[in-house]
Order: sequence, then C-alpha cells, then structure tokens
Amino acid sequence: METCAVAVGPVALVDREPENFGLPETAEHPSDRGAIGAIPPDDADGGGLDRAARRSERAGIPARAMRASRGEEGECRDPSDGPHFKYDSCMGDAQRLTPDEQIAFARAAFENADDLTVAVEEEFALLDPETLELANRFEELKAGAAESELDEHLVGELIASEIEVKTGRCESFGEAAERMAERRVQLRALADAHGVALACTGTHPWSRWQDQRIIDTPHYRRNDELLRYVVWRNNSFGIHVHIAVRGADRAVGVCNAFRNVLPELLALSASSPFVEDVVTGLHSVRTEIFTRMFPRCGVPDAYDGWEGFEQYVRFLYDTRSIDEHTQMWWSVRPHLAFPTVEVRICDAQPDLREAQSLAALVYALGARFARAIDEGEPLPSLQHRLIEENTWRAIRYGLSGELIHFERGEVIPARARIEQLIEWVAPVAAEIGAEPFLAVPAANAAERQYARLAELGSHRDVFAELVRAPERVA
Repeated sequence: METCAVAVGPVALVDREPENFGLPETAEHPSDRGAIGAIPPDDADGGGLDRAARRSERAGIPARAMRASRGEEGECRDPSDGPHFKYDSCMGDAQRLTPDEQIAFARAAFENADDLTVAVEEEFALLDPETLELANRFEELKAGAAESELDEHLVGELIASEIEVKTGRCESFGEAAERMAERRVQLRALADAHGVALACTGTHPWSRWQDQRIIDTPHYRRNDELLRYVVWRNNSFGIHVHIAVRGADRAVGVCNAFRNVLPELLALSASSPFVEDVVTGLHSVRTEIFTRMFPRCGVPDAYDGWEGFEQYVRFLYDTRSIDEHTQMWWSVRPHLAFPTVEVRICDAQPDLREAQSLAALVYALGARFARAIDEGEPLPSLQHRLIEENTWRAIRYGLSGELIHFERGEVIPARARIEQLIEWVAPVAAEIGAEPFLAVPAANAAERQYARLAELGSHRDVFAELVRAPERVA
C-alpha cells in the first residue's frame, strides 16, 4: 500500500555539498555569472573572510560576532569547512548573539552575499500509516537519518509530528528543482523504513492540536513560553523560498516589492481546505490560523532601506517584544541569519511539480524585483490594507477566485493575475533557469480536494486518497 502524499519523480541521487543559503562559499567575489544585477566588488583583491572582517570593522561589528559567524564561539557551524560565513546558530537553538551583534552580522552578510542563489524548505506531516493521524515521530526519524546525506538537510519544525527538508544553497533553479526531488525521495525512503506516512498539505484535516508535542529545543521551548495557545494551535505546513540578495538596502527593497504579490502566491499555493474535522469553505485555512494568530506575522510594513528595517528590529529588541530574530514571523522577511529574503506565505504542496513551479515563480519574482531596483524601474508600494483585501480573497477562494488589480482598479480572475506575473518575470526567469518550471495548474491542491470532496462525500476520504495514492510526476 502506498503511504505517502508526497509526489516524486525519478531522480538520480548524487552527492551534494552542504547548504549555505546566500553566504559566500569562496574567497572570491561572485562574478556576474549571468546573475541579475550583480553588485561589483569593492575589495577585489581581498579574501572573503578578510573582506568581511574589514567591512565589519568599518561597520562597527564586535569581534565576537565575527568569531561566532566562523564557529569560534560555540556556535553551530555550517558542515562545510570552506572560508565563508557560518550559521550563527543551529536550527532550534536560541539566539546566541546580542541584538547589536546579530544586526551587524546580518548587514555584513548581506553586503557579502552571493547574489541570487536560492534555497527551498518544505515542511511535511508525519502520520500513522493506518489511522493517518499526526504521529509524534520526528526524533526517531532524525536519529534514523544520522550519518546519511539527508541528515544535515533534515530539521525539526515546532511539533514532533512535523519534519522539514532543505535543499541547501543552489546556484541555479535547475539545481534547486533537482534537489527538491532528491530530498523527497530521501525523506520518503527514511519514513518508509520507520513505518511513517507523509503528507504535504497546509493543514492536517482532523488531528487534534492538543495531541501534538512541541519538540524539545531551546528555540521552541522559548516560543512555547511566550506564545502558549497560539503556538500550540499552529499545526501547519508550508514551503519557504530563500533568495540571496547582495546589498542590505537592495534586500529590503526586494522584500518591500514582494509584499504586493503575497496574495497571488498564496492563491496559487492554497492546499488547506480542511482542519479540525471541518470542511472550512476556505482554500488556505493554514494562513487564517497562522497569520491571524501569531504576532508580527502576515503582511509586513514596507521599510525605508536597511536603516528603516534596522530601526524596527532594534525597537522590538529594545522594548523586549522579541529576544530572538526569528520571532518576526512575517510572510516575507530579510533573514538575519542568512543574507536572504525569505518568502513564507505559501501552503505546502503535495505534488512535486507544483512545488517546483511555485518555488520557481518566487525565485523569478525575486530576481525580477532585484533587476527593477538596479535599473531604477518603479515598483508599486501598496498600502497594507489593500494587500490585506487580496490576502483575504486568496484565503477564501484561492486560485478559483478573483484578485484586485490595483493599477487598473478592477477585479480579475486569480489565474489571469498569476499569468500576468509569469509574463512579467519571463525574460529574467529564462536567464536564471526558472522559466521551464513556470506554469499555472488546471486546478491547484485545494481545488482538487474540493472536487474530490464533491465526489467522495468525506474530507477524510479525500485525505486518505491523497496520502495513499499520491499524484505522480511524469
């Protein structure tokens, strides 16, 4: 019996270098290499870490922060030993740098980033293969992956019935798409070996949040202490795309631009019509649960460059609103541990091809926004309340509904709006290897689930069919 709602296609498993997200991997500046808007080096004669150190001194970065970035302060090192920035903390660790050090580290990392590398993270539900209930089995699977290629790309995500796989840093989208397929194959083999089924929709249709266990890490223990019911209730699954952007001001500009298209990306990705044994009538109940309950979540404000963003972050630290930078849960954010813009709005995708297509669109949009900034092309900056109007439409109706085209002042089908975005990014998408993956499906995951509900009559049967007879990628 098939016990995995993760659609995979044939793929060759090959050795991969550890991930790095946008951090420079070598001592040399990235060349143009066809990247959009690559920023020319200003220290062409220096090595990567030496250059970072010189820039950090000019920026007033404490020496401890730079040592921490190299794994010299008991911090978690990236598994790679090359001369580049290191992760400043392990996944699940508490923040170890002071706020000043964290902010300074982040700015230096953005200024030294390898432009437009990409990484994708996918979250999966762990299920009992017989009952299809969520199963608290993360620690068992993580231990089972020890010393395998998958191990370093496999992390916990809040609850023990959830697991996340990461592509690691990729130089092109073709590489990212290949790694997405590899990770699914690897995770599926691991889960099968331990008698665990997988699902990859934005929510589980009926499992009780009261039965889920928060994983035991400093980071998630702290979230449990701070958020209580809010974090207990968040049993949801998404796909996140990291786009490395070189230049701190430029990264904030890209982040600002993404705000305007978050509803389109949500409508395309909607995969969560069922939760708490309820047919919700929504297409993304995950977004309604997560973004409406968590603080500092959903559509962020636009910031006046890095300075404006830094002022906001410092305000949060100074007022003790946050004590870790990851407590900003916005649907798009400049990441303070990696020099990436992270897009977090999308529901998890049961079908590999659609996951790849969605990630390709996010990546192409990021590259297109970067080019617009470099060339002085005006980008819209919509008011928060207007973006929220489209966000609600995406939550409620998904790809089946309509979105407001604010420049035209008219309502158009969500599919047509997404097709317009694909047309807009197409020239850049061709340059970065994303174009072959761009497509709007005839029906997305939420639409297919509602269609099957009309035929089967039970949302539990719809989910069982999805888990036990997953869609295939040709």
